Amino acid sequence: MFETICDTVPTDTGMPGRVARLEILRRVLEGTIYDNLPYQFHEERNGAGEYIPLRQRRPSVRYGMARIVVEDSVALLFSAGHFPVVECADMALARVLGDVISESRLNEVMIDAAIRGSVGSVAVLLRVLRGRVFFSVLESQYLTPVWDVQAPDTLSRVTEKYKVSGADLAAQGYAGVDAGTLYWFQRIWDGEAETWYQPWPVNDVSAGPVRDDVRSVRHGLGFVPMVWIRNLPGGDGVDGACTFKAAIDSNIEIDYQLSQAGRGLKYSSDPTLLIKEPATSDSEIVKGAGNALVVSEKGDAKLLEIGGTACEAVISYVRTLREFALESVHGNRASADRLTAAQSGRALELMNQGLIWLADNLRISYGDGGILALLKMVVRASQVFPLTVMGEVLAPLEATQRLSLRWPRWYPLSADDRLKEAQAVATLTNAGQLSRETAVKTIAAAHSITDVEAELNAIDQDAP
Repeated sequence: MFETICDTVPTDTGMPGRVARLEILRRVLEGTIYDNLPYQFHEERNGAGEYIPLRQRRPSVRYGMARIVVEDSVALLFSAGHFPVVECADMALARVLGDVISESRLNEVMIDAAIRGSVGSVAVLLRVLRGRVFFSVLESQYLTPVWDVQAPDTLSRVTEKYKVSGADLAAQGYAGVDAGTLYWFQRIWDGEAETWYQPWPVNDVSAGPVRDDVRSVRHGLGFVPMVWIRNLPGGDGVDGACTFKAAIDSNIEIDYQLSQAGRGLKYSSDPTLLIKEPATSDSEIVKGAGNALVVSEKGDAKLLEIGGTACEAVISYVRTLREFALESVHGNRASADRLTAAQSGRALELMNQGLIWLADNLRISYGDGGILALLKMVVRASQVFPLTVMGEVLAPLEATQRLSLRWPRWYPLSADDRLKEAQAVATLTNAGQLSRETAVKTIAAAHSITDVEAELNAIDQDAP
């Protein structure tokens, strides 16, 4: 069924093959994969009276499993209580980078990036405007990265190229374009500049890209100010593995089964009337309890109903499909009905182990490969431009410092868990097996401590 639906999605042979693949996955994520099917689900016959196969109908029920799995995993990754803290030996640098994260709203940017990148990849662009740091998310569908031959983990160039209508270009301020013509749009990022090109007609084979000097910007950073994030291990080298691809077929089956069950319930509410001739009346027949049907001795009348057993079977089948699909993508299979009392953080981790494994893999891609890479770019950019953070102009940041991320617990601890942890930390500290700094770091996330050094100084001041 999925392959049949994919055939209805328009593709452009003039674009790379990954464009069509990412477009289909994006539609699955957004719940628009069925939009190109020609008929509504209730349309059983076309204008010629021919039966319409289910594969040509848009399901009336759409269970957004892909979106649910992605948002659940991203919530464990970058929600307000799960965003990591930057650590390095230089506490002043750590505080500056923490301020950059806060001022640029990097938390929100990374949530957006992780959701969009769940189809396989995403790019995050760094810009420094009037000394301030800004991050923006770019969908990778129309981006083509090129890596340095001598450093395969370093971008040497990224090209964005796609087709756009003249009307859209005119709305963006481009002059001299024909609203009814299709144009190529292109811009390229490299280590020295962000180069824009004048749009040129798609159907004009003699035309080509011409540099747009007005919109082009030279940044002179010495590196491409963009981080390319592959979603999960796997993929084809440019794109990583999709988060929800393994569940797409089951998700489509669920949508159609639930749509069929819905049609069955509607039929049961308004069953079809069957009259066995000969009937005694030629007048219009009206169904209903207040309108009795009178037939001859040899005649008969029945209501064609669908029994509830079939609906129950469909619901049971859908539940099984859902379990299999969520298991295949490491989604959250926990049911709130099974929680009879407050659970500890450890119990919740065991209950949602599959989802935690998924989020743990995403921490590598979007944490080490995303947040840390962006912050290192900020440090390098400070060597070129004077940065302004929280209204303060900063001196060039130290580029030799090693940066790392400290991630919080997956689930908050219960009061009993916190007591046991505090007793364990106190015992290890008093026994000389744990430093005070490490002890504070251990409990920092649970008590919203962002500056360990400041907390240690406050402890010394409070000591008698």
